[in-house]
Amino acid sequence: MQKKDLLTIRNLAVNFNGLPAVDRVNLSVAPGEVLGIVGESGSGKSVTMMALMGLIDAPGKVSADSITFDGRDLLNATGRERRRIVGKDIAMVFQDALTSLNPSYTVGYQIKEVLKLHEGLRGAALNARALELLDQVGIPDAKNRIDNFPHQMSGGMNQRVMIAMAVACNPKLLIADEPTTALDVTIQAQIMELLVRLQKERGMALVLISHDLAVVSEVAQRVAVMYAGEIIETNAVPDIFAKPHHPYTEALLAAIPEHNKGAVRLAALPGMVPGRDDRPGGCLFAPRCKYAVDDCRKARPALEPVPGSGAGAVTQVRCIKPLNLRDMRNTRDKAANPTHGGAL
Repeated sequence: MQKKDLLTIRNLAVNFNGLPAVDRVNLSVAPGEVLGIVGESGSGKSVTMMALMGLIDAPGKVSADSITFDGRDLLNATGRERRRIVGKDIAMVFQDALTSLNPSYTVGYQIKEVLKLHEGLRGAALNARALELLDQVGIPDAKNRIDNFPHQMSGGMNQRVMIAMAVACNPKLLIADEPTTALDVTIQAQIMELLVRLQKERGMALVLISHDLAVVSEVAQRVAVMYAGEIIETNAVPDIFAKPHHPYTEALLAAIPEHNKGAVRLAALPGMVPGRDDRPGGCLFAPRCKYAVDDCRKARPALEPVPGSGAGAVTQVRCIKPLNLRDMRNTRDKAANPTHGGAL
């Protein structure tokens, strides 16, 4: 029997003064699943998760048909009901730990605030739990470090503190937003190893927002690719890396340095992500797509199951002519570019 989704988002939109930062996003996460979200800067990855957490401030406007978490309606929840869930059952690790932590309080104080609010701990039990969390995330000499201020710790140590705060209440869903940004390469690997270990030990679902496709390929079970505020493809790992169905996904993979060995220049995608005043009427990717035909410019395609994969399938694509479909070789529009379909 298939597991019921832990998180379901339907038709989410976030608008900032007329700019649709997130548009028509449908997303689901199963219990214990690791979902990777990838895309260029400005594609809406972080904003989507910030909207889920209720962290979009004015002038941002959030709308959706439904947002359901663990059977509870988040869209219509009161402020008090949402606060009981966010920070406890749903937690987030932000990009820059040093700017996310309060510089006026010790790291121990900030961890304890989470435990007091959501777990009701006090006194010796509170201090012991805070020390235990610091130890679990690999901070040496936790007994002395607990009274440090954020500026007294390295970037990697502050990120570990952020992770300790996020997992303090054993969340069912952990969102990691570029958790290794601005860290040294060796520290990046340690932080990712820590997140994966905690996810497995605690059975959490993990949403990993990342630019690093190599990390996503090793950690995630499924990937959602975003472009200009839309999810344009979802697929399982490793299928999405072997045979992408959207031209944008193909272009992202082509730009990986490992795929350009021996080349004079790295593969690059020409053009820019459309802004508020230059969004095309049809497919948002059409102006940059080498496979685009006239029909691509007439209407915005929907995110639908890849032909032949069946309704409700993991594999979905927002493209009228998906790539890498063997069973569509003889049914493609003859007007399309004859190379459309990628390597088969």
